Amino acid sequence: MSESQSPPPPPPPSPPPGGFVDLRATGLLLGSFTLLMAAYFTLPLRFLGLAHPLLGWLAFAAALTGLSTLLLEKMLGAVRGTERRPVIWLVFLIGLSMTVFATTYYVLAERTGEFEGLRTRLDALYFTIVTLATVGYGDITPSGQGPRLVVILQIGYNFVFLAAAAGTLSRTIRAGLDVRAHRGPRP
Repeated sequence: MSESQSPPPPPPPSPPPGGFVDLRATGLLLGSFTLLMAAYFTLPLRFLGLAHPLLGWLAFAAALTGLSTLLLEKMLGAVRGTERRPVIWLVFLIGLSMTVFATTYYVLAERTGEFEGLRTRLDALYFTIVTLATVGYGDITPSGQGPRLVVILQIGYNFVFLAAAAGTLSRTIRAGLDVRAHRGPRP
């Protein structure tokens, strides 16, 4: 190989042996989501709200920074072919980021006049998903400056990180399907 040629990229990660679906990884993802939702709906959040607003903002900034770093790391690992179970990691981190935004909205809604129509944790999760999907029904609206700032951050986060993660997921799954197609049917 001459100096002007770069080495070929590493092969895409091979799909799990046996069946098309990795049951262990699927169970891990479902269990993780179950624990995440149980924590979201049960953990007390009052200490992040009106009593300690600075703590709430610091926790939000730390969570967003940590999530962004983890997403970048997992996406790079998926592109390089060095990450084990990139699809599971990326799907979980997307769910975790939605939970962080929903938690932030719920805590911000504790102050009167910050949100119209947001009263429960389910409302906050619903608003997060509607914002992520860019649907915007208008039944819940941020009216305070703090919630509007978080909505702006979520939209930017969705464009940059979640869109890149979704693209990486798509490429990883497609590469796995291509490898499977080239192997032919299993006996």
